[in-house]
Amino acid sequence: MNAYQPSHLKVDDPDAELVRRAKAGELAAFETLTTRYEQRVFSLAMRMLQQEQDAEDVTQQTFLSALENLSGFRGEASFATWLLRIATHAALKVIRKRKGLKTVSLEEATEGTDRVDSVPHPDFIADWRQSPEQLVPKREIQRLLDEALARLDEKHRLVFLLRDVEGLSVKETAETLGLSEANTKVRLLRARLQLREQLTRTLGDPDKQVTQKRDRAH
Repeated sequence: MNAYQPSHLKVDDPDAELVRRAKAGELAAFETLTTRYEQRVFSLAMRMLQQEQDAEDVTQQTFLSALENLSGFRGEASFATWLLRIATHAALKVIRKRKGLKTVSLEEATEGTDRVDSVPHPDFIADWRQSPEQLVPKREIQRLLDEALARLDEKHRLVFLLRDVEGLSVKETAETLGLSEANTKVRLLRARLQLREQLTRTLGDPDKQVTQKRDRAH
């Protein structure tokens, strides 16, 4: 199976007509798709790579790859999901190059498997009206969230970006990153907990904030 082809049932796609025309050789249709998704692809690449030039290179490579592989796109997932998978693969290549690795699997490239029993309890707890993944669309906290995301470990940041920011399913996220679904779920949990703790001081209710007591007698 093509690395860019997710194993999905056919879905309704708002880009279907443009894709059909682009497949038929209408360059203007593909240019419209590029304009529609260029900023979204760049934002994903920038959050993954934390370096503007690399993000620009990945964005360019994503649309070149999409154009080259468009004939193989079968519409089993939406065009947007397919495109974001291409972008993620391109960004992962940059990450692997930085690490001097050849492996395709993010699981191997980022310290192996996370276990459920390794998820730490947050030091700070406070009631929020919304959780980090629900806050993603709110523009007024985008900067705060981006700063918190940048402080996450790479392996946790990438899972959160694909699942909660870009809206891929757990299965799509796991397939894209070369992880097991179980490990994807654990990394997502860790990312959400870490983000929640980082943002609690700003977004939490200070009247309900408590510090966890640690048992130091071991």
